Amino acid sequence: MKKSKLTQGPSIATMKIAPNPGKSKYYRPGTLSLEVLMPAYLLLLAAILSRVIPHAGWLGFTAVGGSLLYFGAKRSLRELLVPLAALAAVDYYLTVYAYSYPFAWQDYAVTWGWYVAAIVLGRILLARHVSVARVASAALLGPTSFFLVSNYAVWLGSHQTGGMYAPTFAGLLTCLAAGLPFYGRDLVSTGLVLTLAFGVPVAVRRFHENRQLASHQTL
Repeated sequence: MKKSKLTQGPSIATMKIAPNPGKSKYYRPGTLSLEVLMPAYLLLLAAILSRVIPHAGWLGFTAVGGSLLYFGAKRSLRELLVPLAALAAVDYYLTVYAYSYPFAWQDYAVTWGWYVAAIVLGRILLARHVSVARVASAALLGPTSFFLVSNYAVWLGSHQTGGMYAPTFAGLLTCLAAGLPFYGRDLVSTGLVLTLAFGVPVAVRRFHENRQLASHQTL
């Protein structure tokens, strides 16, 4: 008896679990997809924990930049408010309860704007095609943009009398120089997060494909 069209091919459940993650002829529906291995929301949770849990011995590691770039690559821009609200809540908590400072949203407008920009950057660079060059570009552009924008905002906000930095180009350079150690740690952190987020699933998939290839060769 001839099978109907509905019984031919993978089921709907299989298709949801495993959209084709690659073009290898050894890939078969049922293998773990990249989204199963590295969900964007779990990485966002790791970013939140990297801010609220003390980790002085980790050399200032933060997963925020990498998680936002990855979120933009893997999730729809319609979900943008989720990481923005979560990280804004963390900023409020740290300011009021951890540092005991008064909270003013204006002080965080630049930071929150960068959160959105990082997600959009991840969407532009990594949503349709992922390569070593694109991941490296995101890992460089993300921290660099935050370094320049945030330090410029700090310098601009210190123009009042008694400010930390002089309202001159030399004052701006001094402000940028003061932020270099943080910039270096952010570069390393973002590069590490993106390497693991995109590299580990690929390594697992290739391992699975190589095992399938070996099993085909022994038949």
